[in-house]
Amino acid sequence: MLASIQRFFQQALAEPEAQRDDTPTLELAAAALLCEVMRADYRVDPAQLAALRELLMTHLHLEAEAVASLMTMARDEVESSVDHYQFVSLIKQHYDYGRRVELVKMMWVLALADGEHHHLEEHRIRQLADLLHVSHADFIRAKLSVQEQGG
Repeated sequence: MLASIQRFFQQALAEPEAQRDDTPTLELAAAALLCEVMRADYRVDPAQLAALRELLMTHLHLEAEAVASLMTMARDEVESSVDHYQFVSLIKQHYDYGRRVELVKMMWVLALADGEHHHLEEHRIRQLADLLHVSHADFIRAKLSVQEQGG
């Protein structure tokens, strides 16, 4: 599975004109980062899986079948990755600051979907926000916004 994802990235980055656009690559990168948050506390709650599915459908404008495939690929990638540099790098390259803040907010939605505020999930979101060059103030604003909306 990892080899097929790496081939996909190499082909997408090496032959950008062969692709209609870079959306699938960005979708996988965003989904992988969200999966990383979801598994930060070493357990995946069904409410978090449902929230991930909803986030991918709503914010990334994907159909249910594409979401299922993307979730499987992203979860497999996160489980076998050493780091997420390729994903963070791709997001930073193609997302403006506002979209990166929105991604951090999505991470908070996912982390709080199980009704718990776990310190390991918060730590992982903080790490990813730093890597995405999202300010601490926007990290806190995203957290508070999601908490005010009830998770």
